[in-house]
Amino acid sequence: MSSSSSKPMRTQVEEYIVSLQEQIVTALERLDPKAPAFKRDSWTRAQGGLGQSCVFQVPSDDSTKHDTVLEKAGVNISIVHGKLPPAAVKQMKADHSSLPYNPDSQESIPFLATGLSLVIHPRNPNAPTCHANYRYFEVTEPLVEGADPNEQPKVLAWWFGGGSDLTPSYLFEEDAVHFHSTLKTACDKHSTIFYPTFKKWCDEYFYIPHRQEARGVGGLFFDDLSDAAHARLPDDAPRPRTADEIFAFVRSLGDAFVPSYIPILERRISMPYTPYQRRWQLVRRGRYVEFNLIYDRGTKFGLMTPGARVESILMTLPETVRWEYQCDMGGEGTEEGRLVEVLQKPREWVQ
Repeated sequence: MSSSSSKPMRTQVEEYIVSLQEQIVTALERLDPKAPAFKRDSWTRAQGGLGQSCVFQVPSDDSTKHDTVLEKAGVNISIVHGKLPPAAVKQMKADHSSLPYNPDSQESIPFLATGLSLVIHPRNPNAPTCHANYRYFEVTEPLVEGADPNEQPKVLAWWFGGGSDLTPSYLFEEDAVHFHSTLKTACDKHSTIFYPTFKKWCDEYFYIPHRQEARGVGGLFFDDLSDAAHARLPDDAPRPRTADEIFAFVRSLGDAFVPSYIPILERRISMPYTPYQRRWQLVRRGRYVEFNLIYDRGTKFGLMTPGARVESILMTLPETVRWEYQCDMGGEGTEEGRLVEVLQKPREWVQ
């Protein structure tokens, strides 16, 4: 892998996600200046690496609890390295063709994973939950014994992945259009094939098979984006191919998060709502939990990684949720049913 910068790609990504985390947290804090600030929790990993979790959660005995815009939120960054055990390598190989894997080997391989992951759960049922994740992963050769510890190891495989998606409890079509339009604009600066390809991938990925419905109204999802051939993209399609070009694309999407989501929050956070709407919001959050714990690849990988920081991995889960036996909400002709209809048949929000 080559880069026009004098800094290794891993360093460039690290510097960017630190800046992006602060940008997003600042925007959220400005939205609700009377609320407690995000808790900034820096941590180190014994097996190698560090990170910072910025989490919003008001203690249950705090008198301001029910007045805050957000109910729970987290904007986390991690820069971890170490060795992937064979079981983790085997699972990842199915989704990353460039990953070196010998099924007969019991040796672990060195890796670095760095990225930003966030989930925002607003209090008002009219305001949608939002998730985003942007990451860089590389696998390297082991350093030979006696080598300079500051020497950069040879990169055997690398890729970028990520995306952003919107999960409303109530459907406001203008919100979905705004969210998708902002992401499409960011994509089109780099390749017009990106938005339709990664929008479709998002619809397929954030799907709950046992419910036969999508988690939300979609957005973008991509993985394994590198200079190698890509199963989702035609070989002859014009698109970024070098590490620098792909990183520029990822930065465009990261920079688009605040303008894609904050205006939606500003429109919805002061709307009145009823206990019935709150109940529906908590039922929908149950679907969110089901997807994250059963199907999400990032959750599975995180929990399989030696030295996993469980608090940060499970930060994505909402504070309050409901599972109702044979829930009677979401029927045809209701506002709740309008959302379910879209979740069962994904829609094209922008052309």
